[in-house]
Amino acid sequence: MPKNWALKVDQFFNANPHCIIATVHVDSFPADLPLEPNIREPNRKSSTYRQIFDSLTTEPDKFFSRHSGIVLCANEVKPNSKKTQLELEILEASEGGSDGIINGGHTVLAFQQAREYKYDLTEARVKVTIHIGLNEDEAKDIALASNTSAPVDARSKVNARGDYKFIKQFLAQLEREEETKFRIAYYQNQSGAPKSPQCNVNHLIKLMNCLDRNKYNPDSKSRTKHPPVSNTPSLSEAERQRLSKLLPLLPKALWIEQRLFQIIEEYITKPRKKGVVDLASIDPRKNTLLPDSRYSFGFAAPADIAMPIVAAYRVFLDEQYNWIIPFDEFALDFLQHLWNNYYKKYLVSEKLAGNTVGSKICRNPVIWDNIYLSAQSYLNQQLMKMVGSKNNKREELKLVN
Repeated sequence: MPKNWALKVDQFFNANPHCIIATVHVDSFPADLPLEPNIREPNRKSSTYRQIFDSLTTEPDKFFSRHSGIVLCANEVKPNSKKTQLELEILEASEGGSDGIINGGHTVLAFQQAREYKYDLTEARVKVTIHIGLNEDEAKDIALASNTSAPVDARSKVNARGDYKFIKQFLAQLEREEETKFRIAYYQNQSGAPKSPQCNVNHLIKLMNCLDRNKYNPDSKSRTKHPPVSNTPSLSEAERQRLSKLLPLLPKALWIEQRLFQIIEEYITKPRKKGVVDLASIDPRKNTLLPDSRYSFGFAAPADIAMPIVAAYRVFLDEQYNWIIPFDEFALDFLQHLWNNYYKKYLVSEKLAGNTVGSKICRNPVIWDNIYLSAQSYLNQQLMKMVGSKNNKREELKLVN
């Protein structure tokens, strides 16, 4: 059912048939208007919020002239008979609406906090622009154009355009199938989403890129031998189509990252010297949350630490992204092989040298090359074993005959 909110106003006028601009009282401004059209949630620790709060509470009578205003979207707007109040009818998202605060989440939060701290806001006014009857795309377009008072991260803009929808739909299906819950941040200051970089939607895209054996193939003549791990600023239609083909591999990429963290956890909880961690950039004083809510770890590691390992698995994929060998038959043994024969030694050597690895892991082509070559060697050994096993079976059949 639509919900109604009231704005107490001094005056208002119709800028056009579908837009009203009003001078609104701050002391009674509704703090619970939905943020559905907004591209990010307000953050009371941000400089934007602090500036608004200070301006409002120090000189409330000058707030109207110092603030750019709030932008709303409503399904319908009706003034009362005395024209001292505007009644907003807001459709919820489940009803197909995109109504609520398009721009001004930090401002409304400042109103709420100032009232809780008992500041006198009776003289404070704010300009409110109300768009009437916008569809979802129109609301998002205004939101993207309006949020310019402080930087909005690229991820929030991509989400506002709906470009992550294919990932959200896939994860929703995966949650049902695996009876789990994914904690992914799709936009700036998203409530309920952890700040762990592994839970950023761009981290999922990095993991999928690591398994694109067609685009990132060291054996080809392409210059892009290994996947880039920088954040994806935007998603073109071609990129979404490419990533859609890689989505079925995402659960395996997540599994590899989870098992690597489990191996690291087992290693650092049974050190040679108690209390000493000899792996570079592994901090036992912090915690890490992975996208799948079942996996939390009592240490911090660089966000990209698993990327070269995940990328090594693309050796086992054909051009149609099918596993040459059934994944469950080699995945854990191969991971242990990489850890024991290369990765652990690398992290120990960097620690002894007094180095931190961090994002340098992904900017070091030597690491990626060595692990990729190790993967090729491992695959060849497995294929040789499979051929040898088939030959032995043939010989046994001949002997029986």
